[in-house]
Order: sequence, then C-alpha cells, then structure tokens
Amino acid sequence: MAALLAEAAADGRLTADEHAERCGRAYAARTLGELAELTADLAEPSAQPIRLDSRRMVSAFFRTERRDGRWVLPDGLSVTAMLGQVDLDLREALLQGQRVTVRAMLIGGTLRIFVPDGMAVEITGSTALPTKKINGNGPEPGPGVPVVEVRTMGLGGRVRVVRPRRPGGRRWTPWSRARGGVSSRRS
Repeated sequence: MAALLAEAAADGRLTADEHAERCGRAYAARTLGELAELTADLAEPSAQPIRLDSRRMVSAFFRTERRDGRWVLPDGLSVTAMLGQVDLDLREALLQGQRVTVRAMLIGGTLRIFVPDGMAVEITGSTALPTKKINGNGPEPGPGVPVVEVRTMGLGGRVRVVRPRRPGGRRWTPWSRARGGVSSRRS
C-alpha cells in the first residue's frame, strides 16, 4: 500500500500533500474497504495491493460449511443452511466496512457466528420457529464500533452468536459447590 502511494507520488500522479493525506488515512484505516479506496484511482484492479473477496455466498446443504482464519468479510454476505450448519468465524476476519449485513436463509439449519470483543451483533428478520442465542454481552452499535447485522428468513432455523469468554468467569456446576468452589469432576 505504502509502496504504491510512494510510487504514485514519485510519478507525479499524486502531489506531496495528497501523498501525505493518503498515507495518514492508510495508517488510520480500520477496514480493508477504507484501504482499497485509497489506491483505486492509481492502479488497475489486477495491480491493486488489496484485492477484495468477491465470493458473497456460503451454502451448507446437509453438511457443515466453515469460513475461518484470515479471510475477507464483504459488506454483504448470503448464507444458506438447509439441514446443515454454517460457521462464520470473524475473530481474524478482515472487514471491508464498519457494517456487515449477513442475509441468512435457514431451513432447519444453523448459523454460528464467532465474533471478537468489540463487535456488535444485531439479529433481525422473520423466521418461523426461530432460535436465537447470543453468548455474553457485546458493545452497543455506535461510531467506531463494527456491526454485524444478521437478517434471517426461513423455517426452524437457529442463529447462535459466540463471544470470547471473559477471564476469570467460571461456570457453576453441581459438583463445584460440594468441593468449595473448585470446578473439577470427581472420577
């Protein structure tokens, strides 16, 4: 990114002020979409330093489909789960924008979304016999807070949002009380 901006300044395609302004925006960028727009007018698409993922659909029919690791999450993603499960792990995902819309068609299927700390989740839509479960409380949507909006539609689907566990937060179990708060099982 910085190399392409420096090259454009050296070629005369950017003035010194434009170069400084774009470098500042590059270092302050929080999403890939913000970075990609800085060089959109400087190079053809095949020469861009950041290439955004064009796959915008994840489908699971009678199986489990997973997106995880370091992947690019587009601003809009369609998910279909028919008697299957789709796992979207956003903990290492690169966001193209501050707000992501996931359109989920669930027919007896499950959508599990693993989110990092600091990400807000909104679940909307109309599903007959829906199940929604959000583990833990996340931040409220607001300026600077990335938001994932899940719009559901379907029959008997389930959406589960999984947040990281808080340190020191132990789950109570029936045997923990008998052992003075220690949560280890007896053999």
